[in-house]
Amino acid sequence: MKPRTYHLTETTTATPRQVLDAITDFGPGRQEIFGNSADQFLEVHDLGDTYADVTEGTGKGDKPVSWERLRYDWSDPSRVSMKVLDSNVFSSDSSHTYAITPQADGTTRVDVDVVRVGKNLKGRVISLVVSTIGKGSLAKALHNTIKAIETRDARSLVA
Repeated sequence: MKPRTYHLTETTTATPRQVLDAITDFGPGRQEIFGNSADQFLEVHDLGDTYADVTEGTGKGDKPVSWERLRYDWSDPSRVSMKVLDSNVFSSDSSHTYAITPQADGTTRVDVDVVRVGKNLKGRVISLVVSTIGKGSLAKALHNTIKAIETRDARSLVA
């Protein structure tokens, strides 16, 4: 199946370090940053200084609607790559990459590339819907993630 690729960009007042720390925080409350990563389906299999092997899922109740086991790599702190190792809907040709770039005005640019390859009918349908009418939902999800990072960092300054 042909990969579907999406490129998204947001600018934030959070520092590059704050963005990196939020992306690589696999503790409770992850769903506050990433709305599609329900805490009840989060499982950390392995965690190092610059990598993680994590299963994340979305949905409610005791069974996820969709899930992915991802290999995170942030050995370059300006880039976080997430390779799909296994999923109930996407093939291992799927990935996410976050490029985190400081700007001259003190803001941080976050570029996200998402590659989706459905591995079954459900995955192909999700990929098709996102590529036709759902790209806005990916952009909204990234926007919400960035706002959540800024809110989280504002709270930590007050605490």
